[in-house]
Amino acid sequence: MTIIEPQGAPILVTGANGYIGLWIVRTLLEKGYSVRAVVRSSHKGHHMKKIFGIYRHKLEIYDGAFDAAVKDVYGIIHSAATAILNPVEPDEYVRPAVDGTVGILESARKFGNTVRRIVLTSSVAAIGFNLVEPAITFDETNWNDAAEELVNAKGKDAPPLIKYAAAKNLAEKGKYILWNMYKEEVQWDLVTIQPSTPPLQAVRSPDALNVSMWMIWDPIANERSDNELRATCNYVHVRDTALAHVEALRKEEAGGERIIASS
Repeated sequence: MTIIEPQGAPILVTGANGYIGLWIVRTLLEKGYSVRAVVRSSHKGHHMKKIFGIYRHKLEIYDGAFDAAVKDVYGIIHSAATAILNPVEPDEYVRPAVDGTVGILESARKFGNTVRRIVLTSSVAAIGFNLVEPAITFDETNWNDAAEELVNAKGKDAPPLIKYAAAKNLAEKGKYILWNMYKEEVQWDLVTIQPSTPPLQAVRSPDALNVSMWMIWDPIANERSDNELRATCNYVHVRDTALAHVEALRKEEAGGERIIASS
């Protein structure tokens, strides 16, 4: 039975200092979980230690490799993602997204003997885009293969958001390929949260915004064409997204599901 309550071994969170990752860590701590927070460097963990000071006995900052990080944890929330604002080649998005997902699953398979569930952060970009036709409805059965096709056709000339969507789509497909290979030999299952688009990060200027927040700030602060302004977009509060990740650890029936988070 995959129900992970606060008592017991910690929850590993990758990308813990990111936009969504920080809120996931906060939500876990507030609900009584112990957290092993993976950051890219010890410097990245300083801000976390400061804002989560009252939980210091339940928070471990970790800047090592996944192979060691997955040991002795009950659950893994993989929210780490590499995103850049103006990628040139599609692989600048695709390779890190796929490699990161494959890496955490491989580490869990080899060294995660206590892991019961892995929750992966994806995006509605892996479901599909609805930029023109307002009547189209998407659900968890959809895949954004159109983004892959467009990137294959246009290469570096594809729009950045399409490259991002293709990366998310490919990373999720890779996850399921590996899961089908591993499921007979591991004791954990998978859940994917697909969120739509109040930071806990220290943001002192627009240049310090990460990609997720920049995509919200930019059309408000800068001029956009009428066609761009007519495009539809889905949103969800980051607190709800974080809560969805935590609840995915606690709900047995979430195993194997793709779950859209959108308001």
